[in-house]
Amino acid sequence: MSEFTNTGESRLHKLLEVSRLLLETGNAYSFIIENEEFIDTVVPNDFITLFDELVKEGYDMGRMKILTNKVLNIFRIPIESYKRISPEPDSFLDIMEQNNRELVVVLEQIRPYYKAFVKDIGNKELIVQLIDLFKKLEVFAGHYTIKENVLFPIIEKRWKDYRCIQIMWSFHDDIRRNIKSVINQLSGNNLDFKVCNRCVGDVFFNMLSIKFREEHILFPYIQSTVDKSELEDMNMEAYKLGYPYTEPQAPLENEEKAIHENGLIDLGTGNVSADQIKLMFNHLPVDITYVDENDTVQYFSAPKKRMFPRTTAIIGRKVSNCHPPESVHVVEQIVQSFRAGNKDKASFWINIKGTLVLIQYFAVRDESNTYRGVIEVAQEITEIKALEGEKRLLDW
Repeated sequence: MSEFTNTGESRLHKLLEVSRLLLETGNAYSFIIENEEFIDTVVPNDFITLFDELVKEGYDMGRMKILTNKVLNIFRIPIESYKRISPEPDSFLDIMEQNNRELVVVLEQIRPYYKAFVKDIGNKELIVQLIDLFKKLEVFAGHYTIKENVLFPIIEKRWKDYRCIQIMWSFHDDIRRNIKSVINQLSGNNLDFKVCNRCVGDVFFNMLSIKFREEHILFPYIQSTVDKSELEDMNMEAYKLGYPYTEPQAPLENEEKAIHENGLIDLGTGNVSADQIKLMFNHLPVDITYVDENDTVQYFSAPKKRMFPRTTAIIGRKVSNCHPPESVHVVEQIVQSFRAGNKDKASFWINIKGTLVLIQYFAVRDESNTYRGVIEVAQEITEIKALEGEKRLLDW
């Protein structure tokens, strides 16, 4: 947690007071009336520590998101008025903000079409236009993927008060889910206007709210706590994942250290070089991630087509911080079950953009049956599931 002065601790105490009042009653009118002078004294960094403290207290994520909206609405004016340091041109944070500006353009393009659609929900031309525009918003979700896989791991390493990002990640998932729901509603034959309208409202509110929180709270604090070299590395990692709308010229990549190995590695069933091991893993049509016995991510494969994005920022990260708040408890249960020796495998399958993906977790144990970690394997199995009959080697 950032080091607080007595004044900072006093502000945190007052912010916790209003937050708990909102959690208990849903209303902070009395606090606002009694603390008008205090409201103008807060600084954006206060809210990073505030929400870290509240997440540690274990409140339900749904309640936390409602609370976040209410608290930041109360203090919006002083947060917005606080003089911030703008990121350097074409830096990682600047490109992120450029994409935010493009997001606003798309949202403004949607407004007139959606207003017309509300008055004429059977208009096919309006529906086609809206589907295309919401698919543009779906592309913007790559901005959130960059935050989750490039930015959040650095925050976890740099800040003690990092837990606020769990709330932001949950909002990301809400946005993705609602955009998908709108597209499905508009594309289908059984439009539920109330559901669609609610989802559209949530998409606008949450996307604009996240933009505000990034540019007035999150990004300025990152500039003051993260080294410039790390920001340059993040720009490279984000470029590899793909910025949604605006991207810089290809950033210069740091020269990779060559792998120097004297001799081959004995794997028990054969001897191969480190380079050959890397080639083998990266040519398998599966995503592989290894988490050690300390629940720390140590390795992931890099096939040409990954099911789920990964960057080197994930190395050294606790596995519990690599999943959205709503699903992390399931991963923790799997790991605990493996560690206790109750199970050795867990399998799930989901549909992603028209393909069926199999996700499996395998317990790793050594010769003495000591738990040594977990391997996560994800594979697209649409074609495999469709196989019938036989195709022998001679038929190739």
